[in-house]
Amino acid sequence: MNTMVLQVRSVRHRYGHTLALDGVDLTVEAGECVALLGPNGAGKTTLVNVAVGLLPVQEGQVRIAGGDPRKAATRRRLGVVQQSVGLPRTLTVGELVGGAAIRAGVPRGASGPILAEVGLTKLAGRRARRLSGGQQQRLQLGMALVADPELLILDEPTVGLDISARRNFWRTLTRRRERGTGVLLTTHMIEEAATVADRVVVLHSGRVVAADRPDALTARLPDRTVIARTQLDPARLRNLPGVVSISVDGTFIRLGTRTPEALLRVLLAEDRTVSDLRVQGAGLEEAVMSLMNEATQEVAA
Repeated sequence: MNTMVLQVRSVRHRYGHTLALDGVDLTVEAGECVALLGPNGAGKTTLVNVAVGLLPVQEGQVRIAGGDPRKAATRRRLGVVQQSVGLPRTLTVGELVGGAAIRAGVPRGASGPILAEVGLTKLAGRRARRLSGGQQQRLQLGMALVADPELLILDEPTVGLDISARRNFWRTLTRRRERGTGVLLTTHMIEEAATVADRVVVLHSGRVVAADRPDALTARLPDRTVIARTQLDPARLRNLPGVVSISVDGTFIRLGTRTPEALLRVLLAEDRTVSDLRVQGAGLEEAVMSLMNEATQEVAA
């Protein structure tokens, strides 16, 4: 197995006069999970379609486990789980996973262990039209895993799943990653990405504006949030030193600040009845929003 399961180098793609991808570089190592984040229109779908061979590479280079994604032999080393897909309604779970095995060039019998891995053994005889949303996602995952792919591309894979189903989904993916499968995840669930991804790539207007570990991205922001119950009114709180924002969350006050230590000292001196006091660092969502705002301002300038 190659160490680099996905390599995108200087890829540009145009739709007429619109530049959808502007010199994108992206890599996924074996066993690594990379989350691809960005607003609608950032180029995520175009990048994924180029990566899986659905769109030609106009400029640059894309390799999956060292091979050309436009070739069938390379695509057999790839698994894809989409947010929504039209499954043949009359075929059963077992038939669909077995068919995926044959198309991938592996024995139909490989479907049995896969059905067990994704928890669908008891539903092998059920037709696709009778599956719940969560069961359909597990079926897609099973169809993607049956070829033992070196790279999995997941497009919003847990949208609509409950907490238990999401945990089971990522537990299955963790076992696969331990065996060396690389994962490229596109999602709008940023905090979930912070939990499961080793690295985050932020795409904006067709360009990569950041690529780093989730904790490294959040560390770029100096902002902290002081949360507390207090008897001080919002007008007084707004004038405390270091407060850059204020919001009310039920019975709690949330104060944004770049100098939490100084703010805490004044807050405790002003109101000795303060309770439920805590300080939170910026999350990945705030970091991504900050990066996109900076990118927007650069384009405008």
